[in-house]
Amino acid sequence: MKYTESHEWITCEGDIATVGITDHAQKELGDIVYVELPVEGHPVKIGDEVIVLESTKAAVDFYTPLTGEITAINTSLREFPEKVNATAQSDGWLFKIKLTNPQELDLLMDEKAYYSYIKNL
Repeated sequence: MKYTESHEWITCEGDIATVGITDHAQKELGDIVYVELPVEGHPVKIGDEVIVLESTKAAVDFYTPLTGEITAINTSLREFPEKVNATAQSDGWLFKIKLTNPQELDLLMDEKAYYSYIKNL
């Protein structure tokens, strides 16, 4: 898994990356009550806003950590947004992206670096 400073996690299988929010992020947000998902087939550039998560505390924008095309979205989150809280780093994934610039993965943190980062917040 790779991580961003804005608390997204990324796993890759070939040129397809799965993106979600970290367990740390979901705990900070509180109970997720709504997820606005991106559109499949939509091209995105690193840093584009792609998701809005609404919780009992706030509404938060999340940005794509990689450049590519959205190939899948976790449609189950429309009916069960609480999956983000229950399984943030597995079944609560948000979207999948076909990478157009795999070198961007090198910009992301590994697990050790991420947990060191959140310790210092």
